Amino acid sequence: MSAATPESVTTGPNSQGSLYLLSLDYDRSINEPYLEVLESLDSKVRWCREVTVMGVISFCCFSLDQLVGLFVDFFVRLFSRLKFHIVQNSVEECSEKGCLAVSLLELLGFNLTFIFLASLLVLIQPVAAGSGIPEIKCYLNGVKVPGIVRLRTLVCKALGVLFSVAGGLFVGKEGPMIHSGAVVGAGLPQFQSISLRKIQFNFPYFRSDRDKRDFVSAGAAAGVAAAFGAPIGGTLFSLEEGSSFWNQGLTWKVLFCSMSATFTLNFFRSGIQFGSWGSFQLPGLLNFGEFKCPESDKKCHLWTAVDLGFFILMGILGGLLGATFNCINKRLAKYRMRNVHPKPKLVRVLESLLVCLTTTLVVFVASMVLGECRPLSSTNHGGNSSLGLQDSSSDEVNSSIKTFFCPNDTYNDMATLFFNPQESAILQLFHQEGTFSPVTLSLFFLLYFLLSCWTYGISVPSGLFVPSLLCGAAFGRLVANLLKSYIGLDHIYSGTFALIGAAAFLGGVVRMTISLTVILIESTNEITYGLPIMITLMVAKWTGDLFNKGIYDIYVNLRGVPLLEWETKAEMDKLRASDIMEPNLMYVYPHTRIQSLVSILRTTVHHAFPVVTENRAYEREFMKWDQLISNNIKFKKSSILTRAGEQRKRSQSMKSYPSSELRNVCDDHIATEEPPETEDMLQQMLERRYTPYPNLYPDQSPSEEWTMEERFRPLTFHGLILRSQLVTLLVRGVCYAENQSSTSQPRLSYGEMAEDYPRYPDIHDLDLTLLNPRMIVDITPYMNPSPFTVSPNTHVSQVFNLFRTMGLRHLPVVNAVGEIVGIITRHNLTHEFLQARLRQHYRTI
Repeated sequence: MSAATPESVTTGPNSQGSLYLLSLDYDRSINEPYLEVLESLDSKVRWCREVTVMGVISFCCFSLDQLVGLFVDFFVRLFSRLKFHIVQNSVEECSEKGCLAVSLLELLGFNLTFIFLASLLVLIQPVAAGSGIPEIKCYLNGVKVPGIVRLRTLVCKALGVLFSVAGGLFVGKEGPMIHSGAVVGAGLPQFQSISLRKIQFNFPYFRSDRDKRDFVSAGAAAGVAAAFGAPIGGTLFSLEEGSSFWNQGLTWKVLFCSMSATFTLNFFRSGIQFGSWGSFQLPGLLNFGEFKCPESDKKCHLWTAVDLGFFILMGILGGLLGATFNCINKRLAKYRMRNVHPKPKLVRVLESLLVCLTTTLVVFVASMVLGECRPLSSTNHGGNSSLGLQDSSSDEVNSSIKTFFCPNDTYNDMATLFFNPQESAILQLFHQEGTFSPVTLSLFFLLYFLLSCWTYGISVPSGLFVPSLLCGAAFGRLVANLLKSYIGLDHIYSGTFALIGAAAFLGGVVRMTISLTVILIESTNEITYGLPIMITLMVAKWTGDLFNKGIYDIYVNLRGVPLLEWETKAEMDKLRASDIMEPNLMYVYPHTRIQSLVSILRTTVHHAFPVVTENRAYEREFMKWDQLISNNIKFKKSSILTRAGEQRKRSQSMKSYPSSELRNVCDDHIATEEPPETEDMLQQMLERRYTPYPNLYPDQSPSEEWTMEERFRPLTFHGLILRSQLVTLLVRGVCYAENQSSTSQPRLSYGEMAEDYPRYPDIHDLDLTLLNPRMIVDITPYMNPSPFTVSPNTHVSQVFNLFRTMGLRHLPVVNAVGEIVGIITRHNLTHEFLQARLRQHYRTI
């Protein structure tokens, strides 16, 4: 690992605090314990066991995830129904008695209490704030955000979003459901949790970042599938927006998990809400209903070829509105980072309460003052408040109209939109035959746009899908009303334009295309909408991309996460691997003393170390003809951190090291006899040890008396060893005495090496009194002898594609004769780092 730039990086300048973000290792370490596992299993048996275990675990895992979603949805509906019922009755009574202030106080009491509880949960687990989609996107890109997939995060997220939505904020529960599914997928298959340390199961499967990544991808897809009843859309969402690494085997796993999630949620909701278990009437938490023209209107069509032109214009407007939303929200987020987050945590709670107070006042006053009394459909005047809907959701829409201050056979259009849960308001805009005033739609859109933009980013769990859909649906319904009233297009179906408007605005905010198209098609159960939705989303994305990035990418950049894009710019090919690598290396020998290993681990934060031997035989010849290494030496001459300096640093760290008279745990079964000081210890070790690596000098380290050529000898590269592996070897006493052969060293199995995953012991917690610093550790069986490597002359685009597609954490740079000359990590491939090196390249031309 490079000593100049640690593989763990801190957040960017805009974020507060020094939060370490570590890379995940998605590449397999093909060492001897892993090969032993492969050889011990028959290929068919291994395949059958993997499929069986993966299938059973996936079904159970994401069935549990949907129970979490069902729990959230049930209590959100319960609290919202209770709140609106009490407040509505109070409004109806006070409208005659003149005590509307009491109704407002009741509504404020409900909302402020719920939002206060949601804010407290975020204080317990700060990473539970927001939708969680940017964090999951970073995790699947290979960045480990602390606490993002913990059980505590799941609990705070689920309860927090319940109170956020019930508290009347303009937020949704769909984004947090995606995060919740990812948490369940990351934790449950391993049958362990840091929050439940006492509960331990001997379950040896899925003990790597690679396996956890697959389950997190499936969990994110399952969250989308449950939220919208769209299993295929969930799979495409995980592919398009979430996962950075994909393979054919992962496709069927993610689709199976999405299907399982949809099946489980549909089964339980149909039984609980309709009392008909197994009828599968409710595929998702958000149901758009059936789009169908009234039978009495012969001119009506869902959409025509002429409408495509208007859809394209709506896509352009949706992209502009989405870019505006993202721009304003980004400025608000920066303001919070500078002025809110550095202050005591109570200030974040007060901000959430302020947003809740403002939202409640706007909703109440707008519903009472700004609404218009609109007539019901002519087919429903016979004392029936039905709005003549043709779909299965008609009962819910009919019961959600509000008649505040309006006479019989009329309803308050503003109150119908504001004084209902967001899902009911969306159904009103999609399917209501009664009209909404253009003034009402314009005011509603403006107020909802500003308040939802202000709300997203405060310290409560919050999603963005439903607010964007509702805001866009109002925009689309407004366009339909204007076309009908002023242009005379009587064939227009208002519900279609509301749906296209919702797609345009949501696409302009999040910039998704394929997955969002399929999600909306599956939610509407209308395949004929495929073409207009796809065209609208593509136009909205292209328009928005002219001004800024999607909202999730903006938050990733604001937090300074080193997210790797899909590809680099073409101009980056002017750089080579030698231009971006870190040449100042911290390395270990194949056979290294415990004293040296402990010193290295205690004085560095690197997460991998090259295993090397020094090429002494050809150093003079090497120094003459290898220009790259000459440049490497020039760099090191000007560098403060030299290998001699490293040795001094290690020596200082060993001052507190216990006396060598204390015996190692290995000494219980290996009798150690110190050889006489007069003997050549190095010669004895070379004579007795059998090893494939001829140049092993565990005692020999850089000295102040060495010449420059001696200090910077070429290093023959043999493999990579992870920090977690080194600490595991030390904790378990894997070592041998210097008067013994390395074959006497205890051997660890693959299961023993991965037993402590993902929380390996820390070197600073290691009891040094149990370690004999003179003992030697044979690293060769546990290192990865064949990691991916690149030549110093490799173009940056090739380096980037290899690093990203293979999910690497470290990429050694090895020259033509097998000597390591540098190493590349995620930090060296970020956009900012590459831009800096490109500017440096131009200056040197």
